[in-house]
Order: sequence, then C-alpha cells, then structure tokens
Amino acid sequence: SKARKRLEQKPVFIERTRGSEILFGVAPCSLALSQSRRDLFRLFLKQGSGSRRLLMSEFVLQAMARGVPVHHVTGRELNALCSGQVHQGVCLEATPLRFKSLEEAEQPDLGDEESPNRQLIWLVLERLQDPMNLGAVLRSAYFLGVDRVVTSQRNSCPLTPTVSKASSGAVEVFDVYSTDDLQSFLKAKSAEGWEVVGTVKSPAEVENVPVISCSEFRWNKPILVVIGNEGDGLSLETQLLCHRMLAIPPGRVLHPGIESLNVSVATGILLHSICNQKLRRGD
Repeated sequence: SKARKRLEQKPVFIERTRGSEILFGVAPCSLALSQSRRDLFRLFLKQGSGSRRLLMSEFVLQAMARGVPVHHVTGRELNALCSGQVHQGVCLEATPLRFKSLEEAEQPDLGDEESPNRQLIWLVLERLQDPMNLGAVLRSAYFLGVDRVVTSQRNSCPLTPTVSKASSGAVEVFDVYSTDDLQSFLKAKSAEGWEVVGTVKSPAEVENVPVISCSEFRWNKPILVVIGNEGDGLSLETQLLCHRMLAIPPGRVLHPGIESLNVSVATGILLHSICNQKLRRGD
C-alpha cells in the first residue's frame, strides 16, 4: 500500500514533440482533429472511460482517419499533460495556432456603387490579455455571426489551448487576425467608409466622441466594433478614432466596485444587440 501510494505521488512525465502544445477538452480536440489547421502528433484518451466509451470510439476513428497515433493513458497522465486543466478525458498534442496577418485576408465584397454596402461586422480587440476572456469573446463572435476578428499584436493573449477550451473549440474553425498597428488599421478602414464603433463602461469616461446606448445604435454600412483591455478599456488614441461609443445601460443603481461587466459578457451583449439587426435585415 505504501509502495503504491509513493508511485501515485511520483510526478508523471510524458515527453512532448518539440514545438508542440497540448489541447484539452472534447470540443477543442474533436474540432482540431476534423480541421486541417494544425499538425497533429498524438491523441491521448483516458483508460476505461465507461459511459463515454462511444465518444472515445469516435475520437479513435477521427484519429485513424488523420493518421494520428492514439494512446490510452491514466487520468493522472492526462492531468500532467494539461497541467491539471479540465480535460474531459481527452488531450491532443499538436502545433500551436497562430494569428493570421491581415495581408492573408481576402478582401470582402462591399457591393458596387449602385447597391447599398453589404452589412459587415468586424470585431477588433485591443490588448485583451486573459485567455478565458478571449476564448469566451471568440465563442460569442462565432455564434452571433461576426464576419472577422482582428486583435492588436502587442500586449494581447496568444491563441493558447486555454483560449481554445474557453471558446468551446470555436478558435479551431474561426480565423483570428492580428495587426501590429491598430490605430493605422482603424484609420485605413475609416477612410474606406467603415464606421468605427468603440465601447465604454460609462459615458463620463469619454470626451469628444458621442456615446449612446447599445439598444439605440443603428447601422447600415460596414462597422468595426472595438473592445478594450479588461482593466483599462480602450486607449485614448483608439477612442479618438471612434465615430461613436456604445455603452450598456445598467438595470439598477449600482454599488461602487461592481459598476461594470466582465469584458466577455459585455461583448456578448453588445454583439447580440448589433448582430440582431443584421439578421433582421438579412431576412
């Protein structure tokens, strides 16, 4: 019994392929297997998954179709692979996802001069740093029909396995672009006829840019919705490039200290309000 306990306490180590990372969770691993966006090295499944046997069999079939070796390992080994994250019995060793450059992006068709511009919505993220927030934002953007996501390259969270898990795998199927000069990007799109719409916690925080409630916002041309950093919001330089700012009105008088929403929750509310108009017009 003591020998077994010592064995169980011994750290588990599985050597990884150089340059790889470990995806974890059912949705990220399944979607990564079904796409061709990563190089895949090994699939790790928990031994004796019992009631999840059918799901694990589907993973084996997916892996076989892609030529990915399957390893059945203990729960402790899975925990070690993903540093104790919630893996749901599945880990996948693969190359990291990278942001795409805007030069790689296909230019959208905005329509000719005789027809109104197609309603496009791009989400722009300035210095979003928390992987859980980034993942949740990408999940909402994908679900609600955002056409493209662009993030600032500096001081922003990379597309880590935690981001993939928090996005429920959306990052495995939804391209994310980055730019190393966010202000120049916004100026260029504005010159092309796009409206730049910022977001703010409180109207009192903004000068020289009109602030309206998200429920009052109406749009009929391509827009960029710009979301700021978790703590500081949008930088002053970015605020001054916005044509309008959107705020979410609270439903009650708020106590000091809890006067704002989590950035991913706020983004979901704003995107629903904006994308809902796009869907109605499309109908």
